[in-house]
Amino acid sequence: MEARLRQVLLQAEEVARALADPGVGKDPEKLRSLGREHTRLVPVVRLADRLERLQDELQQARGLAEEPDPELVALAREDTVRLTGEISQLTAELHELLLPRDPHDDRDAIVEIRAGTGGDEAALFGADLYRMYQRYSERHRLSWEPISVSGGALGGIKEAIVAVRGPEAYGLLRRESGVHRVQRVPATETQGRIHTSAATVAVLPEAEEVDVRIEPQELKIDVFRSSGPGGQSVNTTDSAVRITHLPTGVVVSQQDQKSQLQNKIKAMEVLRARLLDRMLAEQEATRSRDRRAMVGTGDRSAKIRTYNFPQSRITDHRINLSVHNLADVLNGGLDEMIDALRMASRQELIDA
Repeated sequence: MEARLRQVLLQAEEVARALADPGVGKDPEKLRSLGREHTRLVPVVRLADRLERLQDELQQARGLAEEPDPELVALAREDTVRLTGEISQLTAELHELLLPRDPHDDRDAIVEIRAGTGGDEAALFGADLYRMYQRYSERHRLSWEPISVSGGALGGIKEAIVAVRGPEAYGLLRRESGVHRVQRVPATETQGRIHTSAATVAVLPEAEEVDVRIEPQELKIDVFRSSGPGGQSVNTTDSAVRITHLPTGVVVSQQDQKSQLQNKIKAMEVLRARLLDRMLAEQEATRSRDRRAMVGTGDRSAKIRTYNFPQSRITDHRINLSVHNLADVLNGGLDEMIDALRMASRQELIDA
């Protein structure tokens, strides 16, 4: 850990020097990147400084324990016990902070929710997930900015794309990617039978232009007339935009904004996020081809969680955790589940 700590402290000094350089202020992208890195490193520096002070105090206390004065020796021994416990706790905290972490965790996130198998009931469940993540974001003071929402029958949601912005938005939500299954009696069920439906969630780190370079000749851009609710220009002008990234075949459509330009900007934002996610997934697959653990891999092909309404139970299948507070979770109380997933991921790094 000592070698890793020295490396991080040197990195913190380099970042601080770079931020003090007047020329950095002229490069917004570099300034933003350095700012994120500084925010990540500051807790490590503060903890390391505090740990060093406590270790100095412990050394002094041990020295005083050798004095002939019995009262002074008793006080020194009390300090030794107290400081040893504090140092042990701080060392564990520092070790956790020094664990390798995804450099994208501090970014904003793009959250995509889509109804899966189950027809109208799946769309209703999609709307439940939409509200759940919105309220979770509000609890963590993250902004919730809908980019595109396609409604379904009975107030359901067929597809929603949302930008979640704020400190560590992607780091908090990244492990929500996957297939979410619900077991309940649908509103449309007349005989009280329990149905199983599903919705998929994809959480992508918001990409910046420097992350994914897209050449104009790689894009096919089509415009068409918007449909459904969305503003005065809907159904009257060709304001909707469909962008196809020719090298990968990734397609993004956007029609919720009032102008063609606004729709193009939002579509490019989603396209960059999807391309960055695709690139990161390929890198992860290369690194983890033989790894069986599901936590943190972002594998969206697997069922990750079941919401059982009759038993008010939610089970995360990746860590075999079940909680019986369904109403609170759907109201945004996801902290217990998300914290457990993050701890499992950290333990996996420790054991690796």
